Amino acid sequence: MEASQHRVRTLWLLGVLHAFTHAYHVALLPLYLPMQRDLKLSSLEQATLPMTVMMLVYYGLSYPLGILADRMSRKKLLGWGLFINALGFVGLALAPNYAVALASVVVAAIGGSCFHPAATAMVARLYPEATGRALGLIGIGAGAGFFVGPIYAGWRATQSGDWRTPIMEFGVLGIFAAGAFAWLAEAESAGGLQPPSAAPGMPAGDCKSPAQVTPPRALFPTSALWLLFLAAAVAFALRDFAGHSMGSLGSLFLQKAHGFSVKEAGVALSLIFLMGVISNPLFGHLSDRGRTRWTAGVMILAAMVIAVFPHLPRGGLTAALLVYGFFFMGCYPMVEAALMESVPDAVRGRVFGLFITVGGILGNVAHWFAGRWVEQLGAAAAEPVRYHGFYLLLAGLLLASLPGLLCLREIRNREQLSQTAAP
Repeated sequence: MEASQHRVRTLWLLGVLHAFTHAYHVALLPLYLPMQRDLKLSSLEQATLPMTVMMLVYYGLSYPLGILADRMSRKKLLGWGLFINALGFVGLALAPNYAVALASVVVAAIGGSCFHPAATAMVARLYPEATGRALGLIGIGAGAGFFVGPIYAGWRATQSGDWRTPIMEFGVLGIFAAGAFAWLAEAESAGGLQPPSAAPGMPAGDCKSPAQVTPPRALFPTSALWLLFLAAAVAFALRDFAGHSMGSLGSLFLQKAHGFSVKEAGVALSLIFLMGVISNPLFGHLSDRGRTRWTAGVMILAAMVIAVFPHLPRGGLTAALLVYGFFFMGCYPMVEAALMESVPDAVRGRVFGLFITVGGILGNVAHWFAGRWVEQLGAAAAEPVRYHGFYLLLAGLLLASLPGLLCLREIRNREQLSQTAAP
């Protein structure tokens, strides 16, 4: 019973870290225009570039940090990661110029990149019997962070008259959250979680799983598995490009084409992520009984909403973002569970790190691309019809990512066959 309580408490603490990680990812979305004015930037591209830089560094470091997640205490990696992430946001709030702002988001990204490789591998080990459900539960934290990030940033920037205020407050809160995690979370052990005192001869809070004390195996033993994995990663990069575009392009579309204020845009975008609080645990649980079928279904429905979104009148845009968020956000824990079930625990940190490195770097070009595309529209950016083609492209990219599910299923089948055939 006590071990079960430790496991549940750590799962919810991981959800809190998940919330901060993703709140930091979206806090800048409604702030592009005030940042451009305050930092005296010459173009909208420069205002959206910090988001792209942050996410490129975040995903670019995911594989090296996945190596660490397979070889050291995942608890320590997670706690220090949030602390560094929060320090980066404090630096951004204090940045006197554009160069320091860019340096600050790089620091934030270094810390933020610790989360997913370590946390996803940790959850898969804790809940091997219900991985989708467990990842869906910590996905509640992601939905909450995605929701709070833009709505709070937009509201506080409007209230204070300064985009720096919400950024500073997010940073300070993250530092406190990192300390709470280090104090309350339990370290990993071979059986799931183990209180520090139950690991004789090992320093408190530094228990390690077998995968963390023995040399991990190669990621994939055959070239065919490597090709399947890379195909899946590239496929889901298309999904990520579509999703990130819905954030940055959506912010600009709402403000320029429909006259939303910074606060209104922050509220509307936050609703995308609020729905993840519901859909992450729901679809994560349902997918434990049919991973590929459920994942494909929600992605197809999300693509349909993207295609019709720019055709809607102003009054229907917020409702459409709610529906889109419900389906799109729900696909993440299902895909992550499929990936974790495809490979053994000894390589999960590295596999997930490499997976989001490929998908993240390609997908997060969307922030810069959206800013550049809208900038080139000039005065025509105020016309909703100008956005129809772009949104149709995003829907097509989301549908084009579906074959990635088949690749993950084939990896799982081949890994299982190889383990069965092993002496």
